[in-house]
Amino acid sequence: MTGLELLLKQVDEKVEQLQEHIAAGSAANYEEYKATCGEIKGLLTARMYIKDLQQRMESSEEIGRAHVW
Repeated sequence: MTGLELLLKQVDEKVEQLQEHIAAGSAANYEEYKATCGEIKGLLTARMYIKDLQQRMESSEEIGRAHVW
């Protein structure tokens, strides 16, 4: 498992934990609910950037292998 794969796994686990927290109605008030939703949104944005980086790195590696004689 690469570092990026491990990071994606950790982000996914945290998002799932936060979603379960909201689904269970565990937010003490609307402010906590909004903060949790914001944290989920931020983690999903970070996940998108990590996936993009992962794809770019894989593409770069493929190009490097294609040019090896």
